[in-house]
Amino acid sequence: MRKMQVGNIISFGKYDWIVLDVKKDRALIITEHIVEQRPYHDAYTEVTWADCALRKYLNGDFYDEFSMADKLRISPVVNKNPNNEWYGTSGGADTEDRIFLLSMEEAACQYFGDSSSLLYNPRKNQKYWFERKDKNNGKRVATLESNNKQVWWWWIRTPGRVGVKAVYIHGDGNIGIQGNNILKGNIADGKCTGGVRPALWLRY
Repeated sequence: MRKMQVGNIISFGKYDWIVLDVKKDRALIITEHIVEQRPYHDAYTEVTWADCALRKYLNGDFYDEFSMADKLRISPVVNKNPNNEWYGTSGGADTEDRIFLLSMEEAACQYFGDSSSLLYNPRKNQKYWFERKDKNNGKRVATLESNNKQVWWWWIRTPGRVGVKAVYIHGDGNIGIQGNNILKGNIADGKCTGGVRPALWLRY
């Protein structure tokens, strides 16, 4: 197989994926679009990525949708789960994942341009939002695959300001560091419609 390059769009399983990073024999890929909408967890209680329902789903039912041949190409990885940089909320234990969500640091500093100066040096009165004028926001914008490519917000695995919230990427690409509620979301009918953009390391 021809060596992948960062920025390539490839087909794998049922979806198109963007190549975010390339190592010697594998590549980190994330779905080009939001593939579905799900809550981060199935109960309104403090939780980290290690124990949340979304992680269980991605490494269970979602993973099982791949063919056996494709499963053999998905490389397990140990993910570090840092605390929330602004609030100090615990990120929880390291996890071994086949399918996962990006962390806040990965989304802010590594794979959609380097905005580390904004993440690690918030303004004195800055709360809740990352930076609406960040030049890299547009790189994080994602659309719903199943709804005529409507722009939508999507989950990050990092906890929000408290344990019942998780960080997310707003529809304009800005990072909601305070987080959305893991089950109820922030809409009146109590349903959580957070977008899911799975990521994985693919052997090639």
